[in-house]
Amino acid sequence: MTTFDTGLDLSSPDFKRNAYAIYNRLRREDPVFETILPDGRKAWMCTRYDDVLAALKDNERFTKNLQSLSPEEYDSVLPRKEMELLSNHMLSADPPDHTRLRAIVSRAFTPQLVDHMEPDIRRIADGLIDRIAEKGSMEAIADFAFPLPILVIGQMLGIPEEDHMLLKKWSSDFIAAANDRNKMKEAAPSFQAFGQYIQAMIAERRKSPRSDLTSLLIDAHDSGDRLSAAELSSTIWLLILAGHETTVNLIGNGIFALLENPDQMRLWQNDPSLTITAVEELLRYYSPVEIATARWAGRDFDWYGKNVNRGDVIFVNLASANRDPEHFGHPDRLDLSRKKNKHVAFGSGIHFCLGAPLARLEAQIALSALLQRLPNIRLEGTFDEIRWRPGILMRGLERLPVAF
Repeated sequence: MTTFDTGLDLSSPDFKRNAYAIYNRLRREDPVFETILPDGRKAWMCTRYDDVLAALKDNERFTKNLQSLSPEEYDSVLPRKEMELLSNHMLSADPPDHTRLRAIVSRAFTPQLVDHMEPDIRRIADGLIDRIAEKGSMEAIADFAFPLPILVIGQMLGIPEEDHMLLKKWSSDFIAAANDRNKMKEAAPSFQAFGQYIQAMIAERRKSPRSDLTSLLIDAHDSGDRLSAAELSSTIWLLILAGHETTVNLIGNGIFALLENPDQMRLWQNDPSLTITAVEELLRYYSPVEIATARWAGRDFDWYGKNVNRGDVIFVNLASANRDPEHFGHPDRLDLSRKKNKHVAFGSGIHFCLGAPLARLEAQIALSALLQRLPNIRLEGTFDEIRWRPGILMRGLERLPVAF
């Protein structure tokens, strides 16, 4: 078995650029890879589809709640107020708390409510294209992939458009720092500002309730529906972050993948009925979440002959699983008509992404509109100039300049 460098920097742009080739080797030669994080902690990363799926569904060996596992370690990451903002939500909870929190939030993401948003999403997508259609070029992340989902989640939560760039900065600071405690401490002022913004928003809604998701969550707290004050703030934080960051990546990565594969782009343009399978394939091909949000080993156990110790960090690699040749024919080929496509881009098990139907709908509408209205879209510059954003958690582009 090949020994890989345990100091491999999973967050660096160099790693991001070569990640899929490295994952191919890891799946074959070292499927549970031991790595040392920049802050000195040991982590294990599983890369095979079967192991990833099993880990996502295993709530016995793996825990999401660091506070219950190791209160001392939890308190050492950030000041308590900032830590509560980042971790008192359903993605950092185990049952029964997870079950309770998810049930409350799920009221806003029923299929009927998501379908009801389709006209608004189409209006937003068309409006963004109207702004740039005459210019002949755009930076696809800043001008299209970012504003669409932030406008959608902003509308759901009742966040004014003039605040969107603030949210972008604070969210980007978290994404860049996630899983690196040294960077988390450096980004603490952003988390503090984010928390203060949410507290002000909650206070304003208590005075003047609206028919938005923020007011719904406040009502759940105030009516005694088992949502604490810390959980209320943290849940709103999660919805802002997850409500746009993953979909920005899905749309941006999708445009990039199509530009890399012009034959597939033309196939979709000529056959709009491919929209649903096309978006599923784009989710698989460049998974917007590279590695699922952190888990910790809840007990000691053996994994492929390696000794995993209680408290070790566990990285469940969604991007690698989605290129596993044991489950996907020609996995490194973009095939928008792929039928057998049980990707794990949205996770699996009890933490399966609650916003998946909304993200899918946004991508289907946004990418279809872009291809039909800007049929000659092409990359400005060279593919070698494109850079992936640093960070362990997400896969997304820094910039994507295009012409049409």
